[in-house]
Amino acid sequence: MGTHDGHRQRMKTEFLARPDSFPDHKVLELLLFYANPRSDTNPLAHELIEHFGSLAGVLDATPEELQKVKGVGEHAAVLFKVVKELAGRYLTIRTQVDDIAQSSKDYYTLLRPYFFGARNEMLCLLCLDGKHKVLGVRRLGEGNVNAVTVTTRLIAEAALSLNAAGVVLAHNHVSGLAFPSPEDLATTQSLASILSTMSITLVDHLIFVDDDMVSLRDSGYYQP
Repeated sequence: MGTHDGHRQRMKTEFLARPDSFPDHKVLELLLFYANPRSDTNPLAHELIEHFGSLAGVLDATPEELQKVKGVGEHAAVLFKVVKELAGRYLTIRTQVDDIAQSSKDYYTLLRPYFFGARNEMLCLLCLDGKHKVLGVRRLGEGNVNAVTVTTRLIAEAALSLNAAGVVLAHNHVSGLAFPSPEDLATTQSLASILSTMSITLVDHLIFVDDDMVSLRDSGYYQP
């Protein structure tokens, strides 16, 4: 067994024994074993984290951005995308519940996975029946959520398709600030008014930023 083989085996054993204690660069080094079967991946792991700022930055980077770093080929770029996709799907599956959601904390738990690692502004809708039972979550697309006519049509179609009595609108701010914009507030009021004509209540409007979330209802910006 060569030096690299011995090192890799020790890393795997150490990881399986204490995965939570593994620092980010070691997790990345270990992951790179599977894209680069021969060379020492430790320097590349350090370089990637330094280049993109964090482990999350590495996983958020596009395949094109990743492959600009010397030593990262298509195998590694695809592997990182697969890991991020798996993590997002895992979170979604773990938080899918067939139960009652009636607080912003409940809505956060259900909707957070849909914004996991999002690089663009996205729009999602949580649909509830009259007893606040979760009927489903619909991802309504990416882009400008303030195009009210498009937003209203998509939301109405999604709510009606699930026979929802109430909906929770959610979108993210890629700016890093969860504070609602004037457009967010105007959209919320306009949408609530239109949905009410269809006997659908806009229960809340959530704004996500990374792991933070603001509820317009809890913050006093909106009262259903």
